[in-house]
Amino acid sequence: MRNIKNRNVALRTIPGSATGSIGNITTTYEGQYAGQFIAAALFSGTTLDKGLVTVKPNVKYKEVIKKLDMTNIVVAGTCDFTPTLDAIDLEQRVLEVGSYQTNLQICKSDFETDYLALEQGASAFTDLPGSFADFMLAHVAAKIAESVEVNIWGGAGDANNFQGLVPRLLAEANSQKVVSALTAWSATTIIAELGSIVDALLPEVYGKDDLHLYLPTAAFKAYVRALGGFAANTGANGVDGRGTMWYANGGAGLSFDGIPVAMCPGMPATNAVLAEKSNLFFGTSTLADIQQTVKLLDMSDLDGSQNARVIVRFFAGTQVGVPKDAVVYSLA
Repeated sequence: MRNIKNRNVALRTIPGSATGSIGNITTTYEGQYAGQFIAAALFSGTTLDKGLVTVKPNVKYKEVIKKLDMTNIVVAGTCDFTPTLDAIDLEQRVLEVGSYQTNLQICKSDFETDYLALEQGASAFTDLPGSFADFMLAHVAAKIAESVEVNIWGGAGDANNFQGLVPRLLAEANSQKVVSALTAWSATTIIAELGSIVDALLPEVYGKDDLHLYLPTAAFKAYVRALGGFAANTGANGVDGRGTMWYANGGAGLSFDGIPVAMCPGMPATNAVLAEKSNLFFGTSTLADIQQTVKLLDMSDLDGSQNARVIVRFFAGTQVGVPKDAVVYSLA
């Protein structure tokens, strides 16, 4: 996973384009370079950057997710081979990715009197400032990552958003659901609320290596404050007797009842999820070059305008492997 702040994305100039301080911008991201940009954009959101869900790349349109579940496979011994009926349950779920795009247009002349005008060359309006072009693409990537992060957890599944994991779990008949009587997270009640989530988990799932408790920012903050003390069940001085100074803002990972706790900024503020990482899927065509587009185009040679356009197209979607193995929590 890549963080956009640390990612240097290569640029490729289309053959025949002008170079130097005077000329038109025909710089575009294509092929492997588009893959790098899309990867930076999609994977720089917290959930994907930290590997909190299972990523399925190169999904052309749909991919079948199979999860094998075996129960009651040990029976009394006999001399014959007798298949154990209904012992194997092969769960099949379809991960479908949708097409999404970002189209932006800016006017190069807006930078004539700006300090960036010095980078436009001797002739005004000819080139989009190189540093701004870099900034623009990096900023677009960061905003796409932000949108993807929100959609992974709470996406409505409408025309402009893919369906998130929380709406999927809420819609599943056999997922484990906890509805609280509370309307907000607080340091005084957070431990009891997290306990109710763990209590709802199926016994056979508890203790799995990749089990995570996914919390929205508000719940994570309440838990950090509760562990700092001055709240029920934590003692007056909190963790290590350090009070509210105990947490180093992303230092040692938090856990609850032995389960790693992850802060997911894209999670709806009223929800939480307890599930295995291997049971939550995000699909994209990031590595399938033919299905994506990232371009920065100077429109001067095309329509005589002073505009530059940013064009991004990508694919994304989510799925839950076995809903009954996950818990979704909702505030009242």
